[in-house]
Amino acid sequence: MTDVIASPNFLAFFNTTNTSPIIGAINSTFSGGAVFGSLMGGFTMDRLGRKRTIQIGAVIAAVGGILQCASYNLAMMLVGRIVSGWAIGLMSMSIPVYQAECAHPRIRGLIVGLTQQMIGVGFIVSTWIGFGCHHAAASSSLQWRFPLAFQVLPAILLVIGLVWLPESPRWLIERDRDDDGLKILRRLHFDGSNEDWIHTEYNEIRATIAAEKAITAPGWLVMFKVPQWRRRLGLATLIQVFTQLTGINVIGYYQTVMYDALGITGGRNVLVAGIYNCVGPIANAIFIFFILDKVGRRKPLLFGAAGITIALICEAALNSQNPDGTKHGLSIGGVFFIFLVSVIFSLSFGPISWLYMSEVLPMQIRGRGSAFATGIGNWLVSTFFAQVSPIALGSITWKYYFVFVAWNIIVTIPTIFFFFKETNQKTLEEIDLLFGERALGTLPKDIEDKDVEEAVRNQSIAEEKGRGTVQREVAHEA
Repeated sequence: MTDVIASPNFLAFFNTTNTSPIIGAINSTFSGGAVFGSLMGGFTMDRLGRKRTIQIGAVIAAVGGILQCASYNLAMMLVGRIVSGWAIGLMSMSIPVYQAECAHPRIRGLIVGLTQQMIGVGFIVSTWIGFGCHHAAASSSLQWRFPLAFQVLPAILLVIGLVWLPESPRWLIERDRDDDGLKILRRLHFDGSNEDWIHTEYNEIRATIAAEKAITAPGWLVMFKVPQWRRRLGLATLIQVFTQLTGINVIGYYQTVMYDALGITGGRNVLVAGIYNCVGPIANAIFIFFILDKVGRRKPLLFGAAGITIALICEAALNSQNPDGTKHGLSIGGVFFIFLVSVIFSLSFGPISWLYMSEVLPMQIRGRGSAFATGIGNWLVSTFFAQVSPIALGSITWKYYFVFVAWNIIVTIPTIFFFFKETNQKTLEEIDLLFGERALGTLPKDIEDKDVEEAVRNQSIAEEKGRGTVQREVAHEA
């Protein structure tokens, strides 16, 4: 919507300005729909699976895109935004979980980091499409209808492309489809010489799930009743809240408004927004491919919170000395620090927020927990800022940045330093050990222990039969 709300035809069609409550409503209804979409994922992820949940989200996204591009009044636009938000909420909580459950521990940071990377690619594509359409005649609704219509294409590609991707092996095992789970583990991770690792991983997943099933209960309240799970849910939710309180989505939605305040208007405004949306994905790619799985999670988060805070203070200082945007040098400096926020975010909260949320939650509440963390921690907070930000930027201007500065200093940095645990290079089952005994004390720390063998003994015969079947199938496929 960054380029759409900068379109003269769009603003004229809906009889509004880019700092009006109407623009806030168009963006906040999207985030509001995402809250309910995320919570919906808590039901569909566990019942229908990770893969099918993503496909459902993609279908809904296509419907939302059609409604938006065909809008003939504000009500239809708002309905389309709600539907699209519903879809994005559903996919934003399910895709990182799917990636985390399929990824090898050595490259889980890279794999889940691709979530943020492809969000960045989406920003690039949408921005430059918007920039091109911005050059259409002011009397033409092509300025905003085509960019909104284009989002239907990747939604359709996602529905079709998922046909060839496997279901999460952990979900299959949790649903007592052990043979299918083992087969998918081999398909994902077998390299010709790691047969022992495959079966150790398989036994660990199955034993942990069996132990968690023994003590869990249906419904959502169990996440809050079990102390260990409550703590882990709190961390997953907080990382999403802290991500929103970096101010990154406020910039994403309203950067064209910010550039207006710096005296950058018209076509230059949309051009700068296009360049901005290229910077983050480049930094994110460097981070996830070469740095993330080496430095872990906590250090980048602390660096990101401190760095973004300093950048926002500098941004506010420059804006305070350039209220009418006529001082060219200060305007360039203002653009620089907005860009710097994007770079620092891409080296920290951008990829890690999705990664940490998906890996810190135990299997038995991973679907519901991710739904709650994404819906409440991410999208509900985003809804609030999407609504109030255009009004705040229009009234208190640069002083608004200090809302995010204060939160980072008082809340984000101390919380991450004292309460967040490092999860790098550990399997999802090993992460249980960071929060107490494995599976709430019902399994030993050593997954090779004979007690584990005892825990899964009643399934050993089926496992051997299934293993032979899988090996024959793999050999046949080869």
